[in-house]
Amino acid sequence: MFRVSWGPSIALSLLVVLGACSETIPDRIVEVDPDAIRPFNVQVPDEILDDLDDRLKRARFPDQIPDTDWSYGTDGAYLSELIDYWRTEFDWRAQEQILNELNQFTTVIDGVDLHFIHQRSSNPDAVPLLLIHGWPGSIFEFMEIIGPLSDPASYGGNRSDAFHLVIPSLPGFGFSGKPSESGWSPERMAAAFAELMERLDYDRYGVQGGDWGGIIGRSLAGNYPDRVIGFHTNFVLGGPPPNTDRWAGVSEEERTFLADRTEAFAEGSGYQEIQGTKPQSLGVGLNDSPAGLAAWIVEKFHGWSDHDGHVEDAFT
Repeated sequence: MFRVSWGPSIALSLLVVLGACSETIPDRIVEVDPDAIRPFNVQVPDEILDDLDDRLKRARFPDQIPDTDWSYGTDGAYLSELIDYWRTEFDWRAQEQILNELNQFTTVIDGVDLHFIHQRSSNPDAVPLLLIHGWPGSIFEFMEIIGPLSDPASYGGNRSDAFHLVIPSLPGFGFSGKPSESGWSPERMAAAFAELMERLDYDRYGVQGGDWGGIIGRSLAGNYPDRVIGFHTNFVLGGPPPNTDRWAGVSEEERTFLADRTEAFAEGSGYQEIQGTKPQSLGVGLNDSPAGLAAWIVEKFHGWSDHDGHVEDAFT
């Protein structure tokens, strides 16, 4: 049963609205000062939201084999309820207001107009902390922790534990501009974020990242050890050293776990092959159909979380 408190629709709205905006709103004008940091507010035109509503209203859903649930992808009944909630109950303007209560900016780095939140703590000795999202995600991932991290005293914590927060939208995500050329590797994004922190006069800072944010954060920590004082990740990648026996010292229990994970990855990584090889073809469908984008993304929220049958309860 669908529950109207579903949180990831916020991220879906951000992605779809920005996808529509990219077709109708001219690129932002780059100012004479290439290092300028410009204030930014979210103001999505009504016609964009009207177009979104119309596309959702006209969504067509494929037939589904009975009793397959999520086996072949997003469950049709769940998706239908999600789209209905998105169209009739979800309030994008309320989310805009929440975003605009934060300090948002843009600045051009390596040819891309980067959008970011810069929420400074009232504690002048707070530690600068760069928070990097991944896919499928956005700056919305961090909304619930901005207050506790920047103002811990107001949440029952110690003022001395405060952070100055910098939360960028990855190039091509959210309100950041789109790269105009290929080659935006994790290392290149890490260099862009290192430049961002330098422009904000943060010489030393911590980094947190998950998914692609974790990969970018690892590049930051490795390539800028004189600047990164610590790296926290919820996306740990690793393996045995090169030219060693990968199974040395691995118990039977661990072998069983690895076999299960290998099978699960094989069954759930089809999206990765498509996005990593032919993203332009896939993008036509996802950009034109918000229902298609919702199905593509919510299946990952469902498959990658411990939700006990209610994916909407696993996210804020």
